[in-house]
Amino acid sequence: MTIAERPDAVAPGVVAPVAGTGLSHGPSVIGLVTHARSVPSLRREAFAAELATLGEGPGHVVVHTCHRVELYVAPGSFRGRLPELPPGGERLDDVSAVRHLISVACGLDSAVIGETQVLHQLREPIAERGAGRALDPVLDRLFQVSLHAGRVAHGWFTGSPRSLADVALDRIAAEIGPLAGRRILVVGVGRMGRLAAFAAMRRGCSVVVSNRNAERAAQLARETGGSIVDFGSIVDSGSIAVPDGVVVAIAGPWPLGRSGIDALRERRVPVVDLSSPPALCPDAHGELDELFVSVDDLADDDHGPGERIRRRLEALISQTGREYCHWIRTRDAVPAIQAVVESAESHRRAEIVWLRRRLPALSDDELALVDQMSHRLVAALIHAPLVALNEDPSPDLERVARELFGV
Repeated sequence: MTIAERPDAVAPGVVAPVAGTGLSHGPSVIGLVTHARSVPSLRREAFAAELATLGEGPGHVVVHTCHRVELYVAPGSFRGRLPELPPGGERLDDVSAVRHLISVACGLDSAVIGETQVLHQLREPIAERGAGRALDPVLDRLFQVSLHAGRVAHGWFTGSPRSLADVALDRIAAEIGPLAGRRILVVGVGRMGRLAAFAAMRRGCSVVVSNRNAERAAQLARETGGSIVDFGSIVDSGSIAVPDGVVVAIAGPWPLGRSGIDALRERRVPVVDLSSPPALCPDAHGELDELFVSVDDLADDDHGPGERIRRRLEALISQTGREYCHWIRTRDAVPAIQAVVESAESHRRAEIVWLRRRLPALSDDELALVDQMSHRLVAALIHAPLVALNEDPSPDLERVARELFGV
């Protein structure tokens, strides 16, 4: 079965049949996707806040990264109504949703092709579930096969692993030239802030760290051989050493004062804000103009793989998708297979009982031979129908089997 993207225009909250997917009478998997390419960060974060009200149930998983907020749903166990997608969002059903998540895990839909953070971001919402809060098997298997494909795909990328922090430093370098010996201010000490600080250190930069928690800022500064400045400042008290570039990666606002904004603008210091929504206030965006780069701006950067790697990724995504869809079809066919087997076995036992009454003189050994022969005969007769049911790419054979076998 070919896995192809085909978004379906279906009203939010309505689980509608999807023709041609071969998965079930209605969607087995639904994906609601918002990405920085089409949905601004403020709208994505508002969508994420709405998804947070769903709580944690077996029928849905939320994926939240710098560039995407996505909801994956197994309709059979989802409680409640699907939320409204913001403008620019996309609903994907069945094959389209499956292919999309596998593509995300393989890094093909990332701003940084081959970046390793995406696997952690997909694993996190699964790993955080406690005992007794297991996922619906449809979603659990989808995430497991996607993560497996992602691990295989990431083994094909050569060179040092890159992250969004590397892209941020590339943007700064494009503005000011080589970074070796330059002073780079990193605001934030979370996962992305640490990546930015260490990436700057590897490029020979003088790292300066700022964070709400001064102790954590000092710790990261020690690890990178750098220094610290107060949160909301860009220079030490009394110093004139304005940074050559700034990377911001925090949750919440960066309270940079008027003097700081003026200094950045006058010295033409590029600022890359990896926060979503941006940590720097909107007024500062306008004043810095082209010096300011948001996380959404980085979503359109072209960091695609070479044609050879892309073909390998596409083949891996398609193969993984086919195997998952086959698992779904097999899972859906199990009740019909069991019903056919149980019906055949019931008729076989009834015939053995009838034979025993008609031929009471048969010995136990003779009855055992007849019983064995009847087992082989029934197994041979239903083997082909069972194989066909197991491999059927549509629900048609299941309906026919139930009619023919009266189950």
